[in-house]
Amino acid sequence: MDLSVELGKQGISVRGWLPAPRYGELPAIEAGDFVCGVNPFLGRTASTLVRRRKAQLINAPFPIGPDGTRAWVEAIGAALGVPVSGLAEREAQAWANLADYRALIEGKTVFFMGDNLLEVSLARFLIRCGAIVQEIGIPYLDQRYQAAELAFLERTCTEMGAPVPKIVEKPDNYHQIQRIEAQRPDLVITGMAHANPLEARGIDTKWSVEFTFAQIHGFGNSRQILELITRPLRRNGALKSLGWDRLVRVSD
Repeated sequence: MDLSVELGKQGISVRGWLPAPRYGELPAIEAGDFVCGVNPFLGRTASTLVRRRKAQLINAPFPIGPDGTRAWVEAIGAALGVPVSGLAEREAQAWANLADYRALIEGKTVFFMGDNLLEVSLARFLIRCGAIVQEIGIPYLDQRYQAAELAFLERTCTEMGAPVPKIVEKPDNYHQIQRIEAQRPDLVITGMAHANPLEARGIDTKWSVEFTFAQIHGFGNSRQILELITRPLRRNGALKSLGWDRLVRVSD
């Protein structure tokens, strides 16, 4: 796993991952062991390890995007008392490798309807890329488990001069659709049920479930995130250049 390699470069070893591919590979967690989240939907797992196993939770932003990956490694190093180095250069290199995709997303408005709990992390990364996030819908927000990520989101908005997006927990989809119609975002990240109706209204969409199953963690996989994000923008942009968009709109 790429994250094990990144930590290994700092002299930090990983005993194991949860969930593990096989039962026999599950790590034995003892009192005082450190654990750190990789995905925001593992809040209950983290709470159980702290409560039952007396583990110590490292609250860090999730390793999504070059910015999140650097912050994640730095938080682990700080908790373990291990000095880290070379991360600024590693992050800068990752951003340089994303220049072509960032040019496509910069200045675009994005709306998250809420589906998989990855919304805050993805929004923070896109804001760092220069996008404007209008709203972050999320099914459930664990304020304690995502505390570092929420703080990182606000800091990112401040540094980028971007508005802090409104976070809507358990959003009402009917009212969300009304806000989408009024704001007309360039891209809506949504569940499959709402994608086609929004596309019929001339709004580009991306299925949120794809981010759940794709490899999106670490410096190297940041490109995969933007590949998924920009795919509908690139596809529909190509159709518009052929004049097909005008024909589709006439038939709506």
